[in-house]
Amino acid sequence: MTQLLSAGIDLGSSAVKVAVVRSRAGQEVEVLATSVQRIRRRMMHEVASAAFDEACGAAGVTRRQLCYVASTGEGEAPGLTTGHFYGITSHGRGGAVLCPEARAALDIGALHARAIKIDERGKVLGHRMTSQCASGSGQFLENIARYLGVPIEDVGALSLTAQAPEDVSSICAVLAETDVINMVSRGITTADILAGIHESIAGRLAKLLRSVGAEGAVVLTGGLAQNAGIARALESLVSEEKGKFKSLRVVAPPDAQCAGAIGAAALAAQRYTQLSRAGRLGALSQERAG
Repeated sequence: MTQLLSAGIDLGSSAVKVAVVRSRAGQEVEVLATSVQRIRRRMMHEVASAAFDEACGAAGVTRRQLCYVASTGEGEAPGLTTGHFYGITSHGRGGAVLCPEARAALDIGALHARAIKIDERGKVLGHRMTSQCASGSGQFLENIARYLGVPIEDVGALSLTAQAPEDVSSICAVLAETDVINMVSRGITTADILAGIHESIAGRLAKLLRSVGAEGAVVLTGGLAQNAGIARALESLVSEEKGKFKSLRVVAPPDAQCAGAIGAAALAAQRYTQLSRAGRLGALSQERAG
């Protein structure tokens, strides 16, 4: 079977992630390159185009060489993509690519977190997501980091140096931020505050995993997946509460932040193959995958 080049563009609320992959009909996926660019004050389409070009350049391919480009996430990228896949579907597939033994993916994004139960192919079997409260999200942690004067990229490592993590009992983002203000006034160290916040977030994530019946390996995906503090807190919680989990273990692969884009790229190649077999390649420009 011919190897195909495809790409996925994951448009998040705070960053755009792009992945270029080589595969056989969406299977045996090899990630050639990824790109992550923050949106900040730029237009999303502008960021998506820049990230797309960066990923293609790193992979040594041109846009014309790609059989199919799929978008996923919070929006679409008109003019750049062929079709669109739901975020849960993309993260499930991307999680399986990054960690073949995974039977669940935990997508921790800027606005919400989602636990996704998958099979060996990355097909979604069920999912649960956080409620409207933002206390289990990246945006919440970014707000806390900004108040504490810590760069968001340093938050995870700093939390690992904590000596006595401070308990954060509130599950409400607004009340939790008030708790942090009180902690600062009491002289609690920044590391202990951050470690307490991470433990609080881990508690909410663990409930999501239990709600979908996650077992075995769970792969972290999304923007907070590379946060060492989150991974450590979740690992510790799972280890301490073995009775509530069935041999659950946490895996945080290097490309975890780009899992949605990787999954979309793999699904793109699969979709292209389906269209090819059906003799419908001429309809690619109008294709909108669900």
